[in-house]
Amino acid sequence: MHHSRLHVIAHIRARPEHIDLVREVLTGFVEPTRAEQGCYVYELLQNRSDAAHFTFVEEWEDEVALEAHSRSPHITAGRERLAGFTAAPTEVLRYLRVL
Repeated sequence: MHHSRLHVIAHIRARPEHIDLVREVLTGFVEPTRAEQGCYVYELLQNRSDAAHFTFVEEWEDEVALEAHSRSPHITAGRERLAGFTAAPTEVLRYLRVL
């Protein structure tokens, strides 16, 4: 049975004085995450007009793969490292592709 991949957009907003640290932590997520089972796309973007705003564009096989990712050691450790350095809670939005 064909099922649609899960598309995720995650927004992370650094405190302005901690942009470099947040970028370093988030950059460290990329390679280990791309190696995870069920990960098809995992890209880190930085907003051109607001350097404190980072966005992950992700594509996962399904909700199970995404949940495993959120519990993975590098993400768990990274969340702890980011504590106090972000301006808002991470916003994770889940999408299904229309076209």
